[in-house]
Amino acid sequence: MICIEKIIWAIATITFLASGLYFTFKLKFAQFSIKDMIKSFKNNEKTIGISPFKSLTMTLGARIGVGSLAGIALAIYFGGVGSIFWIWISAIVCSSNAFSESILGVIYRKKEKDVYVGGPSYYIEAGMKNNNLGKIYALFLIITYIGGFLTVQSNTIVKSINEVYNFNPILIATLISFFALLVIYKGLNSIANFSEKLVPFMTVAYASICLYIVFLNIEQMPGVIISIFKEALNPSSMAIGFITPMIIGVQRGIFSNEAGIGTGAIASAATNTDSPSKQGFIQVFGIYIETLILSSLTAFVIILSNYKELLWQNVNGIEITQNAFVYHLGGIGNYVVMCAILLFAFSTIITGYYYGEASLKFLFKRISKQGIFVFKLLVVIILLIGGVSSPTVIWLLADIFIVILGLINIYSLLFLKNEVINEYNSYKRHKK
Repeated sequence: MICIEKIIWAIATITFLASGLYFTFKLKFAQFSIKDMIKSFKNNEKTIGISPFKSLTMTLGARIGVGSLAGIALAIYFGGVGSIFWIWISAIVCSSNAFSESILGVIYRKKEKDVYVGGPSYYIEAGMKNNNLGKIYALFLIITYIGGFLTVQSNTIVKSINEVYNFNPILIATLISFFALLVIYKGLNSIANFSEKLVPFMTVAYASICLYIVFLNIEQMPGVIISIFKEALNPSSMAIGFITPMIIGVQRGIFSNEAGIGTGAIASAATNTDSPSKQGFIQVFGIYIETLILSSLTAFVIILSNYKELLWQNVNGIEITQNAFVYHLGGIGNYVVMCAILLFAFSTIITGYYYGEASLKFLFKRISKQGIFVFKLLVVIILLIGGVSSPTVIWLLADIFIVILGLINIYSLLFLKNEVINEYNSYKRHKK
């Protein structure tokens, strides 16, 4: 299983970077236009759909999950500090994939009463005329997010709270499930409103604490930056000094920010935007916040700690991050990590649920309200079970399935590349 994972991630690394480079040049480096990103948040006051800012907070809620804490630690542990450089590169290059998928998400979305629904399955069906591939994507997304990621997030919350407070795991899992049901019960608008309030708070709070630690160690930061670049581009050993950090860095980067996986297109489709390209800029902005700011700050906190001096067994990443915060902040570091995991993981649960619901509506286009309610109850049960079980195998399967989702999505982006390019060129003409 592990061997299969390494092979498909090696293939995915090349595919994601190649596609990202293609769209970067074809779209004339659109992902570097900060001015367009800021202007894209202007709300056009349409009554249908959620605001651009709410769509940003939804996707950020999904992206800023446990991967921003444990995933970055794993990248450093297995790939060295040089992997952080490749996480940056993957975010910048592959953000053009996210830009493209968001454009297609808006172009091929469908109106459903007072909301829009869309995503890769929808543009695969309507744009590529391939309903079967669209169904495969939708099915894998439900398995990956509802059966995989939500389980892992719930389990991580339970374990992190138990590190500080010795509460009954069943009680914690029950509370997680209950509060998740309260948010998802009323659907998209409730999820978007919740994300709009939670995500900005947790983002600023976590970044502020990390920046405080960085400033306390500011004299070491030049050495940290130099070591990241030096190890990433180390020519002494092609296998260990370059290839390994690159593959691990790109893997953890994609896994963390989901650039090119297609999920950003689901939230983009729900937006009341008047321009597909504007929504693309918003998704790129979200990737930069998650990767270039939050994940980088986590990396700095870890690299500035004593993680190399300790022996780790059966490492899953979060213990390295937790050790780093305790190293810098003392006992309060445990509470910082616990709160960060609680907020980050719960926000991922909420948005991950919506991704699953949108895919379910694609698979069963005439599904009733009762059917959606049963799906919500199923999610609650999965969260409850996931909170008290070991997700090791599920995490490995999710790691493989997310690559499958990404490869299907990249294939569809390249198939529909002319529509992406034409839309962006039209945006630029009207902007002048």
